[in-house]
Amino acid sequence: MSYDLAVWEGDRPADNAAALADFKALYERYLGGGQIPPTPRIRAYVEALLGRWVDLTEDDGEERSPWSTGPLIKEASGPIIYFPMVFSRCEEVSAGAARIAAEHGLVCFDPQLGLLRPAPEESEVAELPER
Repeated sequence: MSYDLAVWEGDRPADNAAALADFKALYERYLGGGQIPPTPRIRAYVEALLGRWVDLTEDDGEERSPWSTGPLIKEASGPIIYFPMVFSRCEEVSAGAARIAAEHGLVCFDPQLGLLRPAPEESEVAELPER
């Protein structure tokens, strides 16, 4: 079982409904067919994630990495990345991934709950430990 987040370039949507509409449009355009190389901002975001948590490798399995697929960059296409993480670590990792997205000026959306991230209460969470 996994937990997914979507992160993309663009202005932060006005509300969760607008974010869902943006996500669906971006998913259809960039993830529904052939994959295109990630934009520099999305690549920088993935590099920041991998600076915090290790990438998934065949040798690692899910022992140390929180990602459900790897390499993580393969989940990116153009201005969006839609990536799964192991459910057992989703609270820690999704909160950190949302904060890193905000630091990079990117939109973060939880498609399971239909919510923009980070939520205001997540912005106050203490810094996560390094890998």
